Amino acid sequence: MNFNNRRDFFKKIFTGLLTFAVAPKIASKANSFTIKMDTEGPFFTNGFKIAEVDTKTSMLWTRLCAQAEPNPVRHERIEKVFRHPIDFDENQEVSKMDGAVAGTEGLVRAIVKDKQGRVVFTSDWKKASAENDFTAQIPVKGLKPGHAYQIELEAKSTASRKVNYESGAFSTAPGRNDKVPVLLTTSTCQYFWSFDDKKRGFHTYDSMAKLNPDFFVHTGDYIYYDKPGPLAKNIEKARHKWHAMNGWPSLRDFFKKVPIYMIKDDHDVLKDDAYLGKGPYGDLTFQDGVKLWYENVPIDDKPYRTVRWGKDLQFWMVEGREYRSANDMEDGVEKSIWGKEQIDWFTKSVAESDATFKLLFTATPIVGPDREKKKDNHSNSNFSHEGEWLRRYLSSQKNMFVVNGDRHWQYVSKDAETGLMEFGSGPVSDYHVQGWDKGDVRREHQYLNLIGGFLSIHVDRKSGKPKISFKHRDVFGKEMHEESFIG
Repeated sequence: MNFNNRRDFFKKIFTGLLTFAVAPKIASKANSFTIKMDTEGPFFTNGFKIAEVDTKTSMLWTRLCAQAEPNPVRHERIEKVFRHPIDFDENQEVSKMDGAVAGTEGLVRAIVKDKQGRVVFTSDWKKASAENDFTAQIPVKGLKPGHAYQIELEAKSTASRKVNYESGAFSTAPGRNDKVPVLLTTSTCQYFWSFDDKKRGFHTYDSMAKLNPDFFVHTGDYIYYDKPGPLAKNIEKARHKWHAMNGWPSLRDFFKKVPIYMIKDDHDVLKDDAYLGKGPYGDLTFQDGVKLWYENVPIDDKPYRTVRWGKDLQFWMVEGREYRSANDMEDGVEKSIWGKEQIDWFTKSVAESDATFKLLFTATPIVGPDREKKKDNHSNSNFSHEGEWLRRYLSSQKNMFVVNGDRHWQYVSKDAETGLMEFGSGPVSDYHVQGWDKGDVRREHQYLNLIGGFLSIHVDRKSGKPKISFKHRDVFGKEMHEESFIG
């Protein structure tokens, strides 16, 4: 299916889609309220995700819910960065918190249809139970490269025959020799209380949806355990962070039609600069955080992986928390963020690739520049040995670029020593921007902007020559800066 036909296909599908999401209502004061539980569930209040799409496979994720909409947002926020809630009772019952969504046991299955409406895959009924926070992950197999598909999810309780439905669509990756265009988007760092749309959640997701990208890469800090409203110092509150974020309508609608690949960072696991051996955070351990991440992120194998998308693009997503050395370890050949196993996999898979363009998605910077006080990434002196090796290695690869998360501002940097190019998408909302001074333009900076939004990346062929374009956009999708390269 060509690029334009694919977009026409999705336009027709989503014009007629029934959106089940109901926007959380905003109340001006943190007054008491009653949560109405609907016994006719289970509901798809936390939506679903189409993840890890490849040429023939995908992973589906959903959570079965007992209430048809999230708890309303009742608290007002402080008027400074991160917009923390005012007078939030950290000790109240989680079920009464803003954005809370109760789960429920039930059964769920997926039905996948091709463009002509023929059923090509039906999963078994999968049980969602309290043990895994009522989440379910369904592997989808037997698909064809470069094909468009519709998805129908069905959910029912174990005690009733009544079935609730949710629908979506996606396309598989094209074959490795297919010269087809690809459009993807990426962003990072989103805190529930940094929402910039009182009904929808985040403008960025609705703006990305208008571009109808082939897929989306989230480069970490999808949630923040260590920010108030609540501070997630136990498993119950940590799970609540996922429920509240996934309840925003802008996210739910976006993920119905755009596949996602997710990378974890420190706030997704425990707290700032997290690594194995650091912690706990209250009663929450690093191991708890890792378990909950896999509970909410459908990945079939290792957290580091690579995907080929046609002739002209291959991208790598690396893991920066599970294998890293302690921050306070003396720097040297043994100190690592990636670990030997991941480095060996990465260099081997890069050597085997004949894709025109190569993208490395990483949760943390490799080029930077970063603040001198930071200690947890490859652009810091704290990991300078591995960072210097990595920049030399990546710059030696033809048409390879770095796309990173974690930094709360938009930038394009070119390493002064190696010429390696790095693109920082910036955070999801302007309310999350902090950490860099507007006038602090370093020699590496090709672009610097203290705004939220996202990065769109377009690969196409013009007059037979492959071209890749990186466009930084604000939260409304307006183009702010572009860098393009011919393969």
